[in-house]
Amino acid sequence: MPPSPSPISSTPLLQSFRSLTKPAAVTFAALAIALLVSGCASTPEPGAQQRASLPGAYPTEGLVGRWGVASYRRDQDRARTEAQARTQCRQPYVITKGPTDGVMMHIADDATPYELKLKGSPDGKTYLGFDVPAGDRNDREVVSFSSSLVVLRFINPEIAERYGTMVYVRCPG
Repeated sequence: MPPSPSPISSTPLLQSFRSLTKPAAVTFAALAIALLVSGCASTPEPGAQQRASLPGAYPTEGLVGRWGVASYRRDQDRARTEAQARTQCRQPYVITKGPTDGVMMHIADDATPYELKLKGSPDGKTYLGFDVPAGDRNDREVVSFSSSLVVLRFINPEIAERYGTMVYVRCPG
C-alpha cells in the first residue's frame, strides 16, 4: 500500500509551487529571500534606539527664560565673553518651553525657532538638538550648565568655526 500524502504536501500553495517551471521557481525563491533580507535591513538597530532615549543630565526647564548671549573661539576668552553676554540682557534672547519635552530655540543659519531637546549619550555627555540620537552633526554639546550660565559648543566643525562657543547668561528678573 503506498503511503498517504502528508497534509503539508497537499496544501494548495505547495501544489502551486511544484507546478512552477524551474526558472519561475528560482524567481519565486529569490523574491522570498529578498523579502526576508529587506525585513532584516529595515529593522532599526537596538543601540540606535537606546542612544536616542537616554535622558540629558540637566533639566529642560533650566533653559527656559531670558538670556544674554555672546560667543568665543578661544578658551582664554570665556570670562570676557561671559561679561559681554551679561550686557546683552538689555535685548535678551528668550527661550520658551516647546510643545513637548523640549525648548524653542534657533538653529544655525535659520531664523525660525525649532523645538530642541536635551539628550544624553553613552559617554556621559549631554547634547542639545533635534529628537535624534545624541551627538548628531547638528547638535550642540553642553559644555557647562548651571541655573545662571549655559555654555554650548556646536558639533559641526564648520558651524562651530562661524559661531564659536555660545555663552548664555541668565538675565535678572
